[in-house]
Amino acid sequence: MFDPETLIRKGLPKGHFKDRIVRTLLSGVTYSIVLIAALLFGKIVVDGAPVLFKAEAPFVDLEFLTAKNETLHVFDDEKGNRYQLPASQYSAYVVKNGAEAIFNEQTYSYSGGGIIGPIAGTALLTIGSMMLALFFGVSAAIYLSEYAKQSPFIHAVRLAILNLAGIPSIVFGLFGFSVFVLIVPVITQDPSDRSILTIPLMISDYVISFQGWSSSLMAGCATLACMILPVIITASEESLRAVPQGFRDASLAMGATRWQTIRKCVLPFSLPGILTSSLLAITRVAGETAPIMFTAAVAAKDDLPWEGVDGPLDVLSSQVQALPYHIYTLAARIPNSEYTQRAQYGSVFVFLVLVAILSLGSVILRSKLRSKLKW
Repeated sequence: MFDPETLIRKGLPKGHFKDRIVRTLLSGVTYSIVLIAALLFGKIVVDGAPVLFKAEAPFVDLEFLTAKNETLHVFDDEKGNRYQLPASQYSAYVVKNGAEAIFNEQTYSYSGGGIIGPIAGTALLTIGSMMLALFFGVSAAIYLSEYAKQSPFIHAVRLAILNLAGIPSIVFGLFGFSVFVLIVPVITQDPSDRSILTIPLMISDYVISFQGWSSSLMAGCATLACMILPVIITASEESLRAVPQGFRDASLAMGATRWQTIRKCVLPFSLPGILTSSLLAITRVAGETAPIMFTAAVAAKDDLPWEGVDGPLDVLSSQVQALPYHIYTLAARIPNSEYTQRAQYGSVFVFLVLVAILSLGSVILRSKLRSKLKW
C-alpha cells in the first residue's frame, strides 16, 4: 500500500489523492449515464430494427412505412394455420373464403398495417409549430436584444420567459385546449353553439365568434409553438448578443438604419445559434404527447390529413395522427401481446430514426453556416 505522507514528501501535491477520487467519481457517473442511454437505445434497435428492415430486397419494409394504420386480425383457418392480417386484407379473406372458415379470432386495435398516418401528422405538427415559434421567437429576441431599453419591466419579461421554460407540457396542453380549441376568435357565418361571444362585422352575415379552432392541426401547432417559445427566444437573444458591437457601430456609422443593420450585419452571424435553439425545439416538439393529446391528435383516422379536403384551410382544421400519441396508445391502451409488439417497437424505432435525421440535418446546416460566417 502507498503511504500518502511518503508520496507527499517526494513532491506530490497534498490534494493529489482527493483529486483522483473526485475525477474517478465524476467519470464513473458520466460513463454510467452513457451506458444507460446505450442500453436503452440498444433495446429499441434490437426489438425495432427487425420490424423495419428485412433480409431480402429491398431490405426495408416499405409497407410498414407507407400503409395506413389498421386493426390487426389474428385467426386460424380450418387446417390450423395462423393468420395475422390487417383489416383490409382480413375483409378480402372473408369475402374469398367465408366467415365460417375463421376460427379463434382475436383483434388488436392499431396494431396492423403501417404508420404513414402518424408519420405525416408528426411532420405537419413539427413544421407548423417550428414556423410559428421561429417567427414569433426570433422577433421577440430581436426586440429584447436590439430595441428594448434595460428597465425593471424588461427584466421581468425575461424572467417570465425563463419561468415558462420550466412549465410541464401537460399545462401547455390544457392551455392550448382552453384557448386555441375553445376560445380563440374566428370569422364565420355559422357560429358554434359553444361560442362565448359573437361580434357582428356588418359584412354580409359574418361575425367574429369566440369559439376556438376545435381539435385540429392548427390548434396543435399553436400549442406546441407556445411551449418551445422560451427556448427559442432565450437562445436567439444570446446569439444576437454574441455578435460584436463593432458590427452594429460600423453599419450605423455608414448611414444604415437600425433595421438594415440588424438584417444585414447581425442576423446572418447569429443564425448558427438560432439553429441550435431550433435543433433543441425540433426534438422536443416531435416527442411531445400531452399537448397534442388535448388539441390535435386522434388515435385512428382513415385518411391522411390532405386526403378528401378542398384546400390548405381544411388540412389545418382537421385532426391528425402523431407518432408519440400512437406509441402512447399502443403501450397504454392496448393489451400487450406478441402481436402488438411489432407495432410498438417498430413505431418507436422509426420515431427515433426520424428525430435523429432531423437533428443531424440541423447540425450539418449549423456547421456549414459557422464555417462561412467568422469574425
